Amino acid sequence: MPQHGGNLLEAARRYGRAPEAWLDLSTGINPGAYPVPSLPPRVWQQLPQQDDGLIDVALDYYAAPALLPVAGSQQAIQLLPGLRAPGRVGVLSPSYNEHAYRWQQGGHTLVPLRLNTHGDTLEDSIDSQIDSQIDSVDVLVVVNPNNPTGHRFGPEQLLDWHRRLQARGGWLVVDEAFIDATPEQSLAAHSHLPGLVVLRSIGKFFGLPGLRGGFVLAETGLLAALSERLGPWAVAGPARFIMQTALADDTWQQRMREQLPRASERLVHLLSEYGLPVGGHSALFAWLPTSTAHALHEQLAHAGIWSRYFDPAAGGPGLRLGLPGEEADWQRLGIALAQIHQSKCNQAVQA
Repeated sequence: MPQHGGNLLEAARRYGRAPEAWLDLSTGINPGAYPVPSLPPRVWQQLPQQDDGLIDVALDYYAAPALLPVAGSQQAIQLLPGLRAPGRVGVLSPSYNEHAYRWQQGGHTLVPLRLNTHGDTLEDSIDSQIDSQIDSVDVLVVVNPNNPTGHRFGPEQLLDWHRRLQARGGWLVVDEAFIDATPEQSLAAHSHLPGLVVLRSIGKFFGLPGLRGGFVLAETGLLAALSERLGPWAVAGPARFIMQTALADDTWQQRMREQLPRASERLVHLLSEYGLPVGGHSALFAWLPTSTAHALHEQLAHAGIWSRYFDPAAGGPGLRLGLPGEEADWQRLGIALAQIHQSKCNQAVQA
């Protein structure tokens, strides 16, 4: 099974530090989560209602023609491979590792598209690589912005790849779990096109991963097939209520779209201040492609800061760090980075 960030209990056992004593930066989750409202008793006492208003609010938020609520985009990632006959699937590496795993588990042949995070310009490297192989795959899976590298694909480029795939009956699957801070880069408005599947998540931007809420945006025939696989009541009533409330709160969303990019730039500046190579970032995380990633991961862990390490097999070596929340968390990260940097300088002098 693929490994993921957020495994804080595992870190607590491994390093002998209580869970509450950690600063968990291992996930790209908004630390300023949406304030969950009080839930009316009816959402617990009745089955989830499909006509509760969630669909209308979500269609407005995503500016999409049609969509299907799911229990987190992960649920759709697991089911989509079963909606096609086995074929060749291009998947980026490093990227969200569930995509490659689930398509392979579904009997498809993976065509790895490795992001060059250490050499030439990232954009030129991956765009030319996809261009050279797009006509030889049946499905292309793209995370935009990419997790963990932060690489962004322009809407026009994605739509061109979709056009070439769809002409042969292929699919473009775009996982937009981290795009809410920049909705203008989304393909949601085009998701009615045959062969285009867009995945959205409530967990990242809204900071509610435990809710297990998300949406699939696609043409109605594919949504119907996916709905049949899901069965009734795929999303719990309390989750539907909270999702609807959050998606309708324009004021909170706008505030986050102003705050998160500033926090992201602060993180990039802090890492750069201590000589760490930021290879890319999104509004919710920064990516450090470095041969010393594992050592840095261990040093941070011993300081009680949990990060997400990617080994060479998973597209690394590299380290992903999410955003600290409170000012005390920023100070704690800064102190740890300063100590690690000073230790490195001392070792260089002694050598």
